[in-house]
Amino acid sequence: MTKAASEIPVAVGPYGQSQPSCFHHMKMGFVMGGAMGMAAGALFSTFSCLMIGMQGRELRGIIGKTMMLSGGTFGTFMAVGMGIQC
Repeated sequence: MTKAASEIPVAVGPYGQSQPSCFHHMKMGFVMGGAMGMAAGALFSTFSCLMIGMQGRELRGIIGKTMMLSGGTFGTFMAVGMGIQC
């Protein structure tokens, strides 16, 4: 016996039959870029601040600000890049 064309099983992905929207791609780009930017900001600012001799509260404040700044900047660029790719 053969199956009719309407009876052939179709693979369903994690998003069902539809593809993720362009907004979803941009959102994921921002999140990935933000995470990478924050990690890079933490590494570079920690190294730079320790090289000039910062300590304590000042060190933590500068590292936090640099992480947020680099995460936001890189996340924005990644979101724009993903939007262009859509």
